Amino acid sequence: MRTPAGPPGPTRTCHAPDTHEPTQWPKPRTHPWFAWALHLETPCRSETLCATPSLDWCPCPRATGIRGPAHLLAALPRDPGGRVPNIFTTLVRHPELYEQFMPFGGQLLRRGRLSGRFRELLILRTSYNTGAPYEWGRHVPLAKASGLTDTDIDRIVQGPEADGWTALERSLMRAADELNRDAWLCDATWEVLTEHFGDAEMIEITMLVGQYHMVAFFLNSVGVELDPGFDSAGLDGRERER
Repeated sequence: MRTPAGPPGPTRTCHAPDTHEPTQWPKPRTHPWFAWALHLETPCRSETLCATPSLDWCPCPRATGIRGPAHLLAALPRDPGGRVPNIFTTLVRHPELYEQFMPFGGQLLRRGRLSGRFRELLILRTSYNTGAPYEWGRHVPLAKASGLTDTDIDRIVQGPEADGWTALERSLMRAADELNRDAWLCDATWEVLTEHFGDAEMIEITMLVGQYHMVAFFLNSVGVELDPGFDSAGLDGRERER
């Protein structure tokens, strides 16, 4: 086993198992930003911010080197019917940020070192911890494509102490919870994970959870509406629609 090179400072003691449960968020239908998605015709909280920009729109037409949304959105995979996902038509309102965000997010989502199963376990648990219905709804299909079952997804809501996890999966779930709650990994969780992952993967675990916290902050605050054909049911533990 590789000796964990834990962060400097005091020993980071793990919480007792029964404290691993995250803060209990309101159910999605009562979550303030989810209410916007349910009741507004625009795709988020702000009609001006979230309306799909025209193809020639650019917020800084006199700036050189700044491309408008037609160029920035052109290379994106489309949803059925040719729609661009709402997250991108919203984020592109900040074109400079959009251009830097996309390669970083793509590295973690498409070209990372973690398996798809482990990646989606961490993302969905983070979506649950942050009460992010858009993030949850978009990633459930990706999780299933990576081999997670409906039972696995239900178990993500139940948390790391639910029956059925492997020891490694349980530690990944705990990692998502500890990073959400404490902004670090406790010593016991670090030790278990470093038995299976090298330095690069350990960095990726923390950066992946941090990335999807950031995305959840953006989605929840702006109130981006979940795209047609995607479903956030199951986020609050209720039975998903079949």
